[in-house]
Amino acid sequence: MSLPSTAALAASLLTLAPAAIPAASAAPAAAGGIHWTVPPRWTSGAGSAMRVATYAVPAAKGADPGECAVFFFGRGQGGGIEDNVARWAKQFEGAPAPKRTTATVAGMRVTRAEVAGTYLAPGGPMMQSTGKRTGYRLLGAIVEAPEGNVFFKLTGPAATVGAAQADFDALVASIKKK
Repeated sequence: MSLPSTAALAASLLTLAPAAIPAASAAPAAAGGIHWTVPPRWTSGAGSAMRVATYAVPAAKGADPGECAVFFFGRGQGGGIEDNVARWAKQFEGAPAPKRTTATVAGMRVTRAEVAGTYLAPGGPMMQSTGKRTGYRLLGAIVEAPEGNVFFKLTGPAATVGAAQADFDALVASIKKK
């Protein structure tokens, strides 16, 4: 290949928007003795010391994007179901009572929680508020997995989370034991 054609190829590749490249996130992800399938519209981001995975959730029209974080701390770590549902509620101004349901997925108990209102956007090592965000919503699922609880937490503007609810439900329904 000559230099001009190589440069043209490189330039054309640089013009592809990330959304134009098929997401590699359709492959299953895993933690705590379970695996799940990431919704195809979501894109995988980097995990961290605290997170097994982070998924960017596309924005609803006129709203900002959302985020789904997955946490796994190990058997007996990360607090119990009640503690975590209460912690999620406290991430909203006034700590509203979350809507809760419990189901069984692939033989495992899954506790679902939903909270809406003014999100205090906790972050950093001390989980201090990084600023209030009105009109936010949280969908959470705690899977009692074979190796310990796995926590799925989707947050974002209510419109974005509402548009992503079917994807979140599909992710939870896809959970299987390894």
